Amino acid sequence: MPIQRPSTISHRTSLFDDAVAIVESEYATELSLDDIARRVASSRRQLQRAYAEIGDTTFRDHLTSVRMDKAAELLSARGLTIREVAARVGYRQPAQFAKAFRRHHGVSPSDFRATRRLAPASRFDGAAHSGYVAA
Repeated sequence: MPIQRPSTISHRTSLFDDAVAIVESEYATELSLDDIARRVASSRRQLQRAYAEIGDTTFRDHLTSVRMDKAAELLSARGLTIREVAARVGYRQPAQFAKAFRRHHGVSPSDFRATRRLAPASRFDGAAHSGYVAA
């Protein structure tokens, strides 16, 4: 890859940072690369380059990662159904959410939640005496 001018690196870093801020705050809405590019006053291609060169990722992978991390937090809290978690992180179809969650975390949302229910026992100093064995 050719060496970029400092001004190009600075511009792409700024684009990437602005895009990340939008994704972090609006991950539950329908976001598209074109929408974000328009909002950060950039072309689609320039934003793609910023994601690739500065973030070492793609817009879609970044959005999915943010959504899946937020979903993991919500599933750990136990107050919502999986359908409600899916909706809160931007998925209309629970099956699509479950597939994305499994791909990202390696387990289904329900299995993830089940393992989190055991997690507090592992923090207990007497975990060995409680019958729970940490994996």
